Amino acid sequence: MTEVILVNEKDEPVGTMEKLQAHQEGRLHRAFSVFIINKNKQLLLQQRASHKYHSAGLWSNACCSHPTPNESIQEAAVRRVKEELGICVSNLTNIFSFEYKAALENNLTEHELDHVLLAHFDGEPAINKEEVSDWKYFSLAEIKNMLHLQPEQFTVWFKLIMPRLEQHFSL
Repeated sequence: MTEVILVNEKDEPVGTMEKLQAHQEGRLHRAFSVFIINKNKQLLLQQRASHKYHSAGLWSNACCSHPTPNESIQEAAVRRVKEELGICVSNLTNIFSFEYKAALENNLTEHELDHVLLAHFDGEPAINKEEVSDWKYFSLAEIKNMLHLQPEQFTVWFKLIMPRLEQHFSL
């Protein structure tokens, strides 16, 4: 049973809750989204595994998850990138954070204070098939085109982050 950190709008911890229950109740909790960029200024995207309990099979940023109650965002991000993609990142930069609330399938609600992090990596990940079904590097122009033509193929948080990421970082 994985617990998430419940927070207020200032990202101050107010308790913990089992992850699925937090999504069922739409409780605000701490999360992170890692974006990985290569030397060609392409972003590594992952397609979520088809058995995930929400957003299954959708394309998203390199890694997204939640820190555990005794873990910093940086520690959790390093851990999850390694678990999902087999990549060791130590050069994570916090770009921005934001709060969002969105209805998902299965009567779930994603209500997160999401910390957006950026790392640089060149090479191929060694994906964990329990977490990721596919991956690919895409240029910003390709991502914009795909988001325009097939927005339903992407996670809700990815669609919210991309316009803001462009403003904060010269891709």
